[in-house]
Amino acid sequence: MEWVVIVSVLVMTILSLLRVNVIIAIIIAALTAGVMSDLSIVESIDMLVEGMGGQANTALSYILLGAFAVAISYTGITAVLVNYLIKVLTGKKTMLVLTIAGVASLSQNLVPVHIAFIPILIPPLLKLFDEMRLDRRAVATALTFGLKTPYMVVPAGFGLIFHETIVNGMIQNGAELTMKEAALSMIIPGLGMVLGLLIAIFITYRKEREAIPGAGGTGSIINVPDTTDMTFNRQHALTLVAIVAALIVQIMTKNLIAGALTGLILMFVFLVVPYKNGDKIVAEGVSMMGTIAFVMLVASGFGNVLQQTGAVDALVEASSGLLSSSKLMIAFVLLLVGLVITMGIGSSFGTIPIIAALFVPILTTAGFSPLATASLIGTAGALGDAGSPASDSTLGPTSGLNADGKHNHIWDTCVPTFIHFNIPLFIFGLIAAMVL
Repeated sequence: MEWVVIVSVLVMTILSLLRVNVIIAIIIAALTAGVMSDLSIVESIDMLVEGMGGQANTALSYILLGAFAVAISYTGITAVLVNYLIKVLTGKKTMLVLTIAGVASLSQNLVPVHIAFIPILIPPLLKLFDEMRLDRRAVATALTFGLKTPYMVVPAGFGLIFHETIVNGMIQNGAELTMKEAALSMIIPGLGMVLGLLIAIFITYRKEREAIPGAGGTGSIINVPDTTDMTFNRQHALTLVAIVAALIVQIMTKNLIAGALTGLILMFVFLVVPYKNGDKIVAEGVSMMGTIAFVMLVASGFGNVLQQTGAVDALVEASSGLLSSSKLMIAFVLLLVGLVITMGIGSSFGTIPIIAALFVPILTTAGFSPLATASLIGTAGALGDAGSPASDSTLGPTSGLNADGKHNHIWDTCVPTFIHFNIPLFIFGLIAAMVL
């Protein structure tokens, strides 16, 4: 039974690398897990569908955020920002990528919109990327860095949710931890993420690269009018009001759906977007974010199959036999388990409660400190988020970079982010476990 998680995740990964559609790959992986757990194909499908509701809230959020992003782009306000970036950063590839990483970082804590900014900002910049012959894999790593590192390290916005999940997971399983300690425990793993970003930008993807038409399948840029000479106007001011209102509602209600719906409604109320274009805007939003939303739903179903069949418990149970081993070996194996689980489920936030219940008893018995335990749980949860075909940290960047069909989700986003973030995160997670 302990091999079910490993084999099913390998099936998903191999199929994805062979360019099989990620949704099909996840479904086949889920059926593999079900059959290996002595379920029939039909029972496996039922369990998969049953678990899809676990991400229904997130899926609807992404679709509404997609529609909101299209409405914002329709006003041309994105062009004002893009024109400024073109004037200031043309020819400065490294600075452009670092700026994108910085903007992405704001999306987790200061302005918690998560991936919603990507389809607003990135598609209009694709032409500039091509003119500069900028390697889009560098941009993908920069975006994923900004989507992951801030929530791992800073206890605000999405980071507050992440750290609260670690603290609650430890307390519920008999270990004491404060929010301050949770933040301290993730500093060293966060440094691993910084190192991975610098290697990607300054070494791996520094050379020029031509984007190949058709490399990523079909894609279509958001319809934005010619805005070469556009300057900031009243429409843009009202758009900013709608954005701020959406953020305020989101923060107050802690609900992405309420925030996105508020922003979208205000865009129509302010007549920034003509009411007659409502159907078109929502349709484009669904087209843009629908795939991500559905992948998240199927990934949630896959996670449900792994949990309900007891495959995850069995995997960790098998790992617990290492209690007589060295602390380094225990940390190594548990991080490996976290990597496999998160690669399958595709969500660090969804993985933390599972692995906390399994890791805390093992790590406490082995003599790890609360800080080291928190660091291992947080790192194990974050591992696999970058590189997983089902993670919004990879799906988000691809949604923007493949708007013109020149960016492949697996080879241009998942593989680069896996190499540059999961490897250093694994190493720095081990270091944190040993020194804290």
